Amino acid sequence: MAGASLLVLLDDIASVLDDVAAMTKIAARKTAGVLGDDLAVNAEKVTGVRAEREIPVVWAVAKGSFRNKLILVPAALILSFIAPWIITPVLVLGGLFLCYEGFEKIVHSLFHKDKTKAKTLDAEKRLELATTRVADLAKFEQERVSGAIRTDFILSLEIIVITLGIVAAQTLVTQFLVLAGIAILMTAGVYGLVAGIVKLDDAGLYLSRREGQTGWARFLRWFGERLVAFAPDLMKGLTIIGTVAMFMVGGGILVHAFHQIDEQIAVLAGHVAGLSAIGPTVAVVIPTLMSTIVGVIAGALVLSLIAVLQRMRSDK
Repeated sequence: MAGASLLVLLDDIASVLDDVAAMTKIAARKTAGVLGDDLAVNAEKVTGVRAEREIPVVWAVAKGSFRNKLILVPAALILSFIAPWIITPVLVLGGLFLCYEGFEKIVHSLFHKDKTKAKTLDAEKRLELATTRVADLAKFEQERVSGAIRTDFILSLEIIVITLGIVAAQTLVTQFLVLAGIAILMTAGVYGLVAGIVKLDDAGLYLSRREGQTGWARFLRWFGERLVAFAPDLMKGLTIIGTVAMFMVGGGILVHAFHQIDEQIAVLAGHVAGLSAIGPTVAVVIPTLMSTIVGVIAGALVLSLIAVLQRMRSDK
């Protein structure tokens, strides 16, 4: 009898773990857009720190990110228990914020290049001044770490809320395990990649200075030079990918929240699938493409609304 009870218990545990694994996989896919943006933002935050201090700074931000999630995960569980109805509105707000942030980045890159350049020059001047004294340098690093942790809190909130929306119908144990798993995986993944990205140019510089005239030494120097040249392009690529992913994820949240839009997209995909030749193939990407378009439109509307409110406030 005891053996049978133990087998039933083990079967229940295995079933819960299967559910957790499946839900974690879905949540990881849904939060990929926020992950890409988180990666690009944090890699950018570390830029300007001395080479020997890059890893300690990344580690300090990673610890701050873990603290953020230690606050957010229990808060999300309490919210889902006390007021589960609020999850959908919070998800919609999170989706709108993602779309707004993505569209604001596009507008800023297109119409504020001179201001961005001026800010970059100011940052370089601040760094030059900071390096004159150890106290100033420590203050500069602390400002970078504090800013990165604040940004991480917002992005972590989006990740936790999106994940909570996915597991809202599950048991409390499953919700906790999935949220904790996503929090750990995302934090370790993001800051592990950030550490690798910020040291990529250093690795390239080290290889480019290798001595010797053998074929292998020449190849290492060539490869190191390519790494140094590739590092800035990688940062730009991450920014672009992160922005597109924000529209995809934010738009997807809005589409699923408003069932009428979701149904119309499904109808459109069905019509496209009925076309000859490439119809079925194109129909597969229709939901993602339409979600991205919805995200761009929503971001433009939110940005326009904020601009109007700011102008009305300044007029008053």
